[in-house]
Parts: sequence; structure tokens; C-alpha cells
Amino acid sequence: MCKRYCIAILALMLIACANKQSNVSEPAQESAIYEVAVKEGVSYEEVVDSLKTISEGMNFVNPANFPIGEHMKLRGIDPQGVKEVYSYCNLSMGTEIILDHPEFLVFAPCRIALYEKPDANNKLQLFIGLDRPTIDLKNIKNPTERAKKSAQQLEEALIQLVQKASVGDF
Repeated sequence: MCKRYCIAILALMLIACANKQSNVSEPAQESAIYEVAVKEGVSYEEVVDSLKTISEGMNFVNPANFPIGEHMKLRGIDPQGVKEVYSYCNLSMGTEIILDHPEFLVFAPCRIALYEKPDANNKLQLFIGLDRPTIDLKNIKNPTERAKKSAQQLEEALIQLVQKASVGDF
């Protein structure tokens, strides 16, 4: 009986994985940008609310937002969809980098962009992208192992945040 139960669970897991539709585009190994398409049916407002709720639950603070698209409009330029940058900071994850390499502050706080760009059918598609801390750290001469580990932890948390927000998760 236990064997049948285990086989049934395994079969369900395989079916679920096979049917899972991913909206995550894996970055090129050396790309500084990690980009995720927002799931169809998830609104801009849901993504913004999701970013806020999830980031707070992950102990991130959001000290500033830059509505670039709105500033473009004020200058008479059509931004061609949403164009915004959100800054995030979690000192419990990034402190080691800053202590070992104060010059890393030029990359702080972490940035997540929410933007629209044309898809293959020239229809605007909403995306979330982030600047990868592990790639930023490669611009620091001789980074410490502690800083590398911290950057990896920070990046993994930001990727989790972006992935959840891209599907409107809370």
C-alpha cells in the first residue's frame, strides 16, 4: 500500500512539473539583468502590491521609487508603457559586502525595475527586472569570499521576490 501511495505521489509531482508554465527567462550566465515576464492576467497594480507585501515580509525596506515614465511624460516624451525603478535594501544580507568593500555602495540599494516592452506580436508586455548583485560584485577588485556569499544570498532573495511578484503572489 505504501509503495502504491509513493508512486501515486511521484506521478502527480511529475505531471505538475510537466504542466507548469514558467514565465521566468533564465539570464545569460554573465548578464547583469535578471528579467521575468509578468504572468498574463496579473495587473500592474497587483505586481506593485505584491512587491510591497513580499519585500516587507522578507525584511527589505523600500527607501525610494523612481517613476521614470511619469518624468518622461512631464518632458513631453511618450514612455511607451510603464517605466519605474524601485530600490530595496536588506542590511542583514548586504552588510558583509559593504564592510569588506565600501565601494560596492555605488550599486546600493538594490534595484528592481517594472517596465513594459513589446513582445513578439508588438504588444506591450509587463516585465520585472533586477540588477544582479553577484555580477555587480565582479566589478570589485578581489572580492572576499564573505562578500561573494552575501551577494549570492541577496541575489537569491531578490530573484524569489521578483518571481513571486510576477505572478501576483502575496
